[in-house]
Amino acid sequence: MTDRKPVFSKILLFSMSFATLMAGRSFAQSDSVQRFRQLEEVQIRERLVPELRRSVVPVQVLSGLQLSRMHSLSVADAVRFFSGVQLKDYGGIGGLKTVNVRSMGTNHVGVFYDGVQLGNMQNGQVDLGRFSLDNMELISLYNGQKPGLLLPARAYASASAIYMESRRPVFEGRLARRYRVALKGGSYGFVNPSLSIEQKLGRRISARINSEFLNANGRYGFRSRIGTTDTSAVRQNTDIWSVRNEADIFGPNDSLAAWHLKFYQYSSERGLPRAIVSNRFEARQRQWDDNLFVQGKYRRQIGRRFAWSFSGKYSHDRLRYLDPEITTDAGFLNNLFRSDELYASLSSQYEITGFWEIGLSGDYQLNDMRANLYRFPYPSRQTLLAAAVSRLQLKNFLVEANLLSTVVDEDVQYYLQANDFRKLTPSVSFNWQAVSEVPIHLRGFYKEIFRMPSFNDLYYTFSGNSFLRPEYAKQINLGLTSANNLGSGVLRTLDAQADVYYNKVTDKIVAVPGQNLFRWAMINLDEVEIRGLDATLRMAGQAGSKLDFTLLFGYTFQKAIETTPGAAPGQQILYIPKHSGTFTASADYGAAGLSYSFVYTGERYAQKANIRSNYLQPWYTHDLSLHYRAQSGRRLLSVNLEVNNMLNQQYDVVKNFPMPGRNYRLGLSWQFDHAKRETHGL
Repeated sequence: MTDRKPVFSKILLFSMSFATLMAGRSFAQSDSVQRFRQLEEVQIRERLVPELRRSVVPVQVLSGLQLSRMHSLSVADAVRFFSGVQLKDYGGIGGLKTVNVRSMGTNHVGVFYDGVQLGNMQNGQVDLGRFSLDNMELISLYNGQKPGLLLPARAYASASAIYMESRRPVFEGRLARRYRVALKGGSYGFVNPSLSIEQKLGRRISARINSEFLNANGRYGFRSRIGTTDTSAVRQNTDIWSVRNEADIFGPNDSLAAWHLKFYQYSSERGLPRAIVSNRFEARQRQWDDNLFVQGKYRRQIGRRFAWSFSGKYSHDRLRYLDPEITTDAGFLNNLFRSDELYASLSSQYEITGFWEIGLSGDYQLNDMRANLYRFPYPSRQTLLAAAVSRLQLKNFLVEANLLSTVVDEDVQYYLQANDFRKLTPSVSFNWQAVSEVPIHLRGFYKEIFRMPSFNDLYYTFSGNSFLRPEYAKQINLGLTSANNLGSGVLRTLDAQADVYYNKVTDKIVAVPGQNLFRWAMINLDEVEIRGLDATLRMAGQAGSKLDFTLLFGYTFQKAIETTPGAAPGQQILYIPKHSGTFTASADYGAAGLSYSFVYTGERYAQKANIRSNYLQPWYTHDLSLHYRAQSGRRLLSVNLEVNNMLNQQYDVVKNFPMPGRNYRLGLSWQFDHAKRETHGL
């Protein structure tokens, strides 16, 4: 018995979400939707060009229409177009999707949603497949850390960071409400309706509610090769249903003050397909997830020199795992985990002179975890972070430096707890423009950082090790960047950046087999050195009066080898390709548009030994989409047709977890505005 809800109850749950949203007052957009979308793109572009050019660390950005045209459902699918990123995907729509940046490991990537970090103290990984592009205005990737002084201390506490920004309502004139209803459908029983409602609550306050339902059977065909035999089969136990609801209230957002409140809820049930080994295709394991968080941010400028910011968050996660293939004294294995997080941050910034600023940030975080496992220790962790930051900005030279203090206290109800932890870690970065008339900038950074073992690493029954040490990393980066607006010719913008880097990871946390496959042990073992190159090129322009185009190229080279004493020399670490790249192209002619994307991942190895039996062939995918927008007054109808993996490539991102072949998606959306007398007083 899988406790799986019938389809009717899933649809009823989503319908109730829609009814709740529609019960409020209706919501808005502009007189010309096309003009609004163009204006939004220009505003984002003007905001990003200085950041790309002057950034002291490598930054890559996807925004606006570029995001909407991605052949992607979730944030995880979109970030695979960033250089230096490896996406771990266990197959299908419902598979776990995490990212690894510059071979540092998933746990070294901080993920921030509207400026507040998303966490998972249980295993340290954030599943980016749970966050839809339907609600996103901007996704950016920073290597090292996001530059800036008025940031929470947590922003300085990871080796790289992904920042996601919610779509903020924009109203013009007397417009006060906006509706958007969308429906996507496609291969493998995929159905994905969504609803967005935006409301102007006052002169400077607005709200946005977004709700989405997703259902798919996930039954896609694949070919499996066992020895010399080719077998065609259908992927089993890959179904998923999920409901996501988000509600935002946006306050003023100017140089004097800004605030933002967010509510997020996600529920899902999914099958967990097995690895295809020994011609076994069926699986019965299932997982249920319930995630909820409420967060808020407030920023205030006081006078010309001083500013401060506060952010807070509460989150609750519930995960249930059922495995009918394992029997315990109480029946089938049925694990239930619950975790809570309480987080608060206060940061400040002060301008000492016109070219020198300093900042101080302090964070407090409390995590606890409960489970129905035998001999579970019920751990809790308190983390105190403090960051001192300084920035010196001259005419052509910018340097930032920070010192991060981390204090971690562990507590358990039973058995041994991990050691308390104290550490100071520095970082320094710079950007230098040698010649004012030449828009080329040299940048670089040095950063020391670490990642704490997760609760699963330390305390999971039969595999945890409470004596684990944190995993340390040193990062060095040097690069060139240039972002240019070229005027009114055919080629309007040209952005380019290239970086070489060196990372060293010590005390790497790994799992090794124990007495049997169900009893592994977590130990500190590996030392890893990563040398690499990331390069991106973006071009955009206009041919004639109606044809707009954008081209984006990305390339990554990585040599990531284990340097543990006694290890075989020169062995590329598992799942890291030496060469990978992406290419996307989009063109719009009037109301119609065409988008194409290509993703390439080179040869890899599935285990530490670089031998034939562990070899994974290169893979690549071609995706194509056609879109059309028909506008009448304040109404906009959009149609989008996608063909993904056009050449039906058979490939695995993770060995023995085959990915879908050629598949199709059709999307329809209807957007309309409502105008009324403006509301005053807020």
